[in-house]
Amino acid sequence: MEARASARHIRGSAQKARLVVDMIRGKNVNEALAILQFTNKRAAGHVEKCVRSAIANASEAAEKANVAIDVDELWVKAAYVDRGKTKFQRRMRPAPQGRAYRERRHFCHVTVLLSNDDRAVVTGNGKAAETKPAKLEESRSRKRGGAAAAPRAKRTASKAEGETKTETKRASKKSDEKKESANEE
Repeated sequence: MEARASARHIRGSAQKARLVVDMIRGKNVNEALAILQFTNKRAAGHVEKCVRSAIANASEAAEKANVAIDVDELWVKAAYVDRGKTKFQRRMRPAPQGRAYRERRHFCHVTVLLSNDDRAVVTGNGKAAETKPAKLEESRSRKRGGAAAAPRAKRTASKAEGETKTETKRASKKSDEKKESANEE
């Protein structure tokens, strides 16, 4: 079962709110609430309120469907932040060289999707893949130069060998040309 909640027109830019939302994506609801409670960002309070609303929506939907659901088994399936309206106030701020900047107030929309289904991640080609943490470990090993970086090392070694082969071919061509010119004379 899935439940969705959204908070619209939250004060602050979407870029700053995304920093908070990225921390809770894919986590258990209890972990997400603990992270949000101790995060020192202004958007954390608004995101926490949205997550609590999604939990309430999940329990309400389960009650209506006459299904028993454990709130502790819910996890954050998707969470994203969209840019909201930018309020243009008729105020100016001083800027360098006698100019003035308009004062703008940014807003954003937060959406949280909770689920109690299994955590299988669907890849871009539509096939179900491993769980998210394993995928994350694979990408980290690539960055650090782990097992996935080994083929790259082999390629560079073979490339270096290829350069020596081409150099020897050039040298042999030159020697062949010298022999031919000597035979012609």
